[in-house]
Amino acid sequence: MRIKNVIFFVSTLDSGGLENYLLRFLYEKHSSFDGVYVYCKSGNAGQLEEKYRKINNVHIVLGKLGALNLFSHIKLAFFIKKNRIDAVCDFTGNFSALPLLFSRFAGVKKRVASYRNSSDRFKKGLLKNTFSNFLKFTVNKSATNIIANSEAGLNYFYTNKWKSDKRFSVIRNGLNSYELLAESGNLRKDFGISDQAFVIGHTGRFNEAKNHSTILAVAEILLKKYQDIYFILCGNGVLENLRSSVVSKQLNERIFLFENRNDVPRFLNTMNCYFFPSITEGQPNALIEAMVLGLPYVASDIASIRETASEHYKLYDPLDVEGLSEALEKLYLNNTPRDISLQKETCERFEHTKRFDDFYRVLSGM
Repeated sequence: MRIKNVIFFVSTLDSGGLENYLLRFLYEKHSSFDGVYVYCKSGNAGQLEEKYRKINNVHIVLGKLGALNLFSHIKLAFFIKKNRIDAVCDFTGNFSALPLLFSRFAGVKKRVASYRNSSDRFKKGLLKNTFSNFLKFTVNKSATNIIANSEAGLNYFYTNKWKSDKRFSVIRNGLNSYELLAESGNLRKDFGISDQAFVIGHTGRFNEAKNHSTILAVAEILLKKYQDIYFILCGNGVLENLRSSVVSKQLNERIFLFENRNDVPRFLNTMNCYFFPSITEGQPNALIEAMVLGLPYVASDIASIRETASEHYKLYDPLDVEGLSEALEKLYLNNTPRDISLQKETCERFEHTKRFDDFYRVLSGM
């Protein structure tokens, strides 16, 4: 079945794993649709808005959809009917409940809920747990398909029951490795870092899940021990939230902080190794990008990263500062080079045309 018009629901278009994934998918598949509506549920767009708007049949909709605001969802139903929407996909997990329910009321036949995390992002409590379970129940009743980018995500939200329900599937992330590999330059000259120095890096927005506190604790240990190690970190909120701590520790000359960057391939090429001690993830695009470049890495031993990482790499407790420090120190002392076998393996596993075809088949019912 060919889909003519589709809506993708996101929170914002600020640069992040999901937002870049959807952008890459639309670059590849936009011509498969007559009209594509990217509906920002917060009412705000974000850093990637201009890139989305440059795709000729993509329309950005800024419409605030509160989790319990029925009036806004009634308006959504009229919007769906007016634009003759054939399929909807909401990337906000349990919070896709009402958009999918009202899409059902509006007669949309293909309604997809997508889970991009492998755990809840709120502190547990009776009221919050009850509300979350209500939303999940509504998703289960309203969705024709429920997908996640990791088995860990579906295991967390739906336990093992999902494996016997044909509506559920795991759709891995995909990315165009050629775009990353085509860039050979780095930013060492720009940052004032010598070619002989050892650079450890991280890419990802500032939030509790990314575990920046552990990154800084590990950095403090290694920087005191070795004078030719540097750390570079970038992502939304990173400079704003970490600058005072780095300055207070007098590490600002060897820990370089940046907000979101548009030159991620060059940023990654500046590194000798990649550090990714997340506490929770869906399927981490940032780690996959580093693996595509063959960067040796130290990452956390959590379910979703176990699904992503190469079997040849040991993973670590994300809160074990000593163990993480020793793992990075080993890479430094061995001056570990780029891992070509890792690069090849990752490019094959996450090849974008195959993975985007998987997603399109779910949307189209093929």
